[in-house]
Amino acid sequence: MPLTVKFIGALRHISGKTQLIVDFHESISLKELIAKLSQDLPLLEKTFSDQQLDSKSNSLILVNGREISVLNGYETKLTEGDEIVFIPVAHGG
Repeated sequence: MPLTVKFIGALRHISGKTQLIVDFHESISLKELIAKLSQDLPLLEKTFSDQQLDSKSNSLILVNGREISVLNGYETKLTEGDEIVFIPVAHGG
């Protein structure tokens, strides 16, 4: 079950990747994908762990062009052919 993962902006620099294909044998959640990416790309681990704990995420995450807050958040189930895009955002005041 291939998934396309894209990194935009600073996340592209941190990961060293523009895009990658991740293959799983069964359906997984976005949370499980993030755990796998954190394991495979250790420089992203802090970025991903912080965003799952903080209500003001430092990344906008899109699954097939839809922001995860209108889906099922980090529990969103991913299926074959899905495109997941991580876009960094800045917060300020």
